[in-house]
Amino acid sequence: MPKVLRIINRFNLGGPTFNAALLTKYMAPEYETMLIGGREESSEESSQHILNDLGIKAHYVDEMQRDIGLSNDRQAYLSIKKIIKEFQPDIIHTHASKAGAIGRSAGIAYGKAKIVHTFHGHVFHSYFGKVKTKVYQHIERALALKTDKIIAISLRQKLELTKRYRICSEDKVEVIPLGFDLSRFQENVETKRKSFRAKYNLEEDEIAIGIIGRLVPIKNHKLFLASLKQVLGKTKKKVRAFLIGDGEEREELKAYATLLGLDFVNGDFEPGMKATVHFTSWIKDVDWANSGLDIIALSSLNEGTPVSLIEAQASCKPIVSTKVGGVSNIVIPNETALLSPSNCPDSFSENLLQLIENEEKRAEMGRRGWELVHEKYHYSRLVHDMNNLYTGLLH
Repeated sequence: MPKVLRIINRFNLGGPTFNAALLTKYMAPEYETMLIGGREESSEESSQHILNDLGIKAHYVDEMQRDIGLSNDRQAYLSIKKIIKEFQPDIIHTHASKAGAIGRSAGIAYGKAKIVHTFHGHVFHSYFGKVKTKVYQHIERALALKTDKIIAISLRQKLELTKRYRICSEDKVEVIPLGFDLSRFQENVETKRKSFRAKYNLEEDEIAIGIIGRLVPIKNHKLFLASLKQVLGKTKKKVRAFLIGDGEEREELKAYATLLGLDFVNGDFEPGMKATVHFTSWIKDVDWANSGLDIIALSSLNEGTPVSLIEAQASCKPIVSTKVGGVSNIVIPNETALLSPSNCPDSFSENLLQLIENEEKRAEMGRRGWELVHEKYHYSRLVHDMNNLYTGLLH
């Protein structure tokens, strides 16, 4: 039985954990898989419940942390080298940037396994300055030379990796979209909707807009808040916004909301409380939250394949998003999502306004969303595609 060592950045709530866990679970018994990664940061939600639900025991490499640190990174490299030596994998498959750099380096040193890397996103624009970005590009190009197969999670990402940033040749890249268990987003929807809206004191005629993700600069929540401010000046509808997630920008975003004159509630929600903007922190049961929302937004400067938009469509919710990264590959523009240029509050607010004012359009776009994602992004398709790739590498 072939052995796979699967390495992810850290066990935080997000697409890489979902996919690594599902592959670990459902590629058995054909493959024996060991799943390893770093721990989530204090501002992130743990993904341990995902592993528990699937019956997966993961192995933690405590030194593998999000920030670059020579001491921790070196120790993580040595820890992974030791694991590789003991486990003796046939395939080493890394997911996302930090795991990709340290895990592939250790795998290359081992020299007896096929090396696979999945780009769940990339850091080649909007993350760092020009010099640092160039350094990362050079590192990725060097690693790509020793990587047997690179997986892009969208066609747009493949074009960026091969044409725009020239990380590797086209023949080295396979496009394999993400996969999930989306059935829970179609179950007990009305019960969940009533529960969510009761908790947050939402009346039936109030339009609830949610944006789900880490509160970090790359997600550009300030665009969302600025657009919301414009919308409130143009509509007579009652609108509430929910920032679902947490991160380093929380306090800055609260200050920005105050600057815009947007009233907000932070953290725990008491019965009877009401505000235009609610900072909810992380909500594990995103299917519950999505059921209660009417529109789901994303305002990022850069994305790979945003899980929140796949889940939005699985929940039959219309989307307003920036047109960045792989977004246009996972939605149907003007049919399941209205897309805006990056960092353009005028366009973003107009798209929000279209959906706020038109209930029929919200419903129709939501129906089209489920039609798009329920098979294309199911985990069985992901497992099938990955099995074909592994089989080709080992034979």
